[in-house]
Amino acid sequence: MSEEFDPPYRFPGAVGAGTLAPRHEGLATGASSGERVRVAGRIMLSRPQGRLAFCELRDWSGAVQLFAQEGKTVEFESFTRLNLGDWVGAEGEIIRTRRGELSVLVSEWVLLAASRQGFGDKWRGVRDTELRYRQREVDLWANEGSRETFLARSRIVRHLRNTLDGLGFVEVETPVLQPLAGGANAKPFLTHYNALDADFSLRVAPELYLKRLVIGGFERVFEIGKVFRNEGISPRHNPEFTMLEAYQAYGDYTDMAGLLERLVASSAEALNGSAVITFEGVEIDLTPPWRRATLTELVEEVTGTEANLEMGRDELARRAAALGVEVSPAEGAGRILYALYEKTTEHALVGPVHVMDYPEEVSPLTRRHRSKPGYVERLTPIIAGREIAEAYSELVDPDDQRRRFTDQASRRAAGDEEAMALDEEFLRALGHGLPPAGGIGLGIDRLTMLLTDKANIREVVLFPALRPERAAPGDAPVAEGAAAEGPAAG
Repeated sequence: MSEEFDPPYRFPGAVGAGTLAPRHEGLATGASSGERVRVAGRIMLSRPQGRLAFCELRDWSGAVQLFAQEGKTVEFESFTRLNLGDWVGAEGEIIRTRRGELSVLVSEWVLLAASRQGFGDKWRGVRDTELRYRQREVDLWANEGSRETFLARSRIVRHLRNTLDGLGFVEVETPVLQPLAGGANAKPFLTHYNALDADFSLRVAPELYLKRLVIGGFERVFEIGKVFRNEGISPRHNPEFTMLEAYQAYGDYTDMAGLLERLVASSAEALNGSAVITFEGVEIDLTPPWRRATLTELVEEVTGTEANLEMGRDELARRAAALGVEVSPAEGAGRILYALYEKTTEHALVGPVHVMDYPEEVSPLTRRHRSKPGYVERLTPIIAGREIAEAYSELVDPDDQRRRFTDQASRRAAGDEEAMALDEEFLRALGHGLPPAGGIGLGIDRLTMLLTDKANIREVVLFPALRPERAAPGDAPVAEGAAAEGPAAG
């Protein structure tokens, strides 16, 4: 068929190709059903055989064979010249061939879109990861597993949204462009707002705006959306990633730990029918309740070395050095303890386990621990050596928050690009009173990786960040390189 054709504007009435086989299980070999249907999709296989032609037509519900016959199928010769990847609409009777294959006996058909790229064997399975991530549209057709992964991601997000709605949480949207990037220790992407003649940032977290809504009377509130952190990429990190954040008045971090357990375990059950999953060959039971242990307890369990704030900065630095963890002379005890945990312990935890009670020094938005000086009420659930979320007892004291912001601003002035700025608007909001509250941040990408057994974020992000590739003169720029996953929470 000529590349120049006038495609139709619509092809109404098509049924899912994958729905036909279950409806006609009892149709005998060589029999006709008497039912006419219209189907539409891509041609994934073509086998002309003289006066007969067979094609596999696939849509997102599945596949069905198209059976064309000379004299019965209009424009039969053109049908035999269809290319792999062409979009076709066809109409005909449901039959079962003499070889037992359920088919649509094509009487009429129309070319809906031509595939001009000459994908050839790529349609039968793409293994080149560079091609898969750069040309996701090809990957989705060539590899059924890729399509299933992204359908699973959609089901996970829908389940999370429905679960929170059932618990009385209200879904909201907060600004992606913000005058100050706050809510996480992260380097932001910067831009200029022409209409306001002001520099803005892409958000690194929605946290501060969501807390302002709790102050405004939204006692249970959540948002699912993109956040952006201008940082490195790896199999676990992507500069643009998706986060669920939720805040609940009158609760603390232990209440939020229970909420996280419920969200993760029920997502596994909704997706796979069980809270027991397998990730990289290891079976993990996500059934609540999960173990809860302090950061210092887990460091000692994994390393055999006692480490806590009470022993002081110098002793902590000595023990860190003995375990191969380098620390800067400028780092305080809290940062040394956190580095010790992060470098030696986190990756060794299979879990699920809630790592509780972090140093105050690395937690500028978290309420001080009610009984442990120097610590805050913050926890992170670790599963398969990966942090998938965080939970806080939220800091509600505006004076304490100002002190924390001031410390962050000092670090920022000294060159720490990930430190937060002093946010006067948020402090003003805190002055109206934030009730006791708990909050969570759950990484959608990491949760999807966990529940679909994928080790690399590129497998669960439809269009991961890619490094620009040099283009030939006159060519439009394309992209290449590794992409990665974003942090679970700010």
